[in-house]
Amino acid sequence: MLWVKAFHIVFMVTWFAGLFYLPRLFVYHAEARDRIGRERFVVMERRLLGIMTVGGALTVALGLWMLGAYAWEAYRGQLWLHLKLALAALLILYHLQCWRLARAFAEGRDRHSPRYYRLFNELPALLLVGIVVLVVVRPF
Repeated sequence: MLWVKAFHIVFMVTWFAGLFYLPRLFVYHAEARDRIGRERFVVMERRLLGIMTVGGALTVALGLWMLGAYAWEAYRGQLWLHLKLALAALLILYHLQCWRLARAFAEGRDRHSPRYYRLFNELPALLLVGIVVLVVVRPF
């Protein structure tokens, strides 16, 4: 099971790298004024979404594997696990919102400001801090 946990962490790092960088690309894309620059960002966003979706899917799959194999039985009565799962669900919703925003950019119908994307970019960092603290410290 340690191999599963190790690869869960590896794919989580891959996923978060994308979740940190994609909204930064959205900031630059929203600031781009030339057609070639906007088209380049569409390609970059699409490729990054593919990589981070694989990382996210494998993170979730391996997390569910651990949950089913031992974690649910061992920790189901502890609040930290429920909170961690709730934050992970919010992270999945954030990822889906990234897909929607990238599609809006690709279709030329994005209406948000660069400031919006700068704020949007902070959410995965907050979720990461919460998840790591809950898993490592287990305060509840």
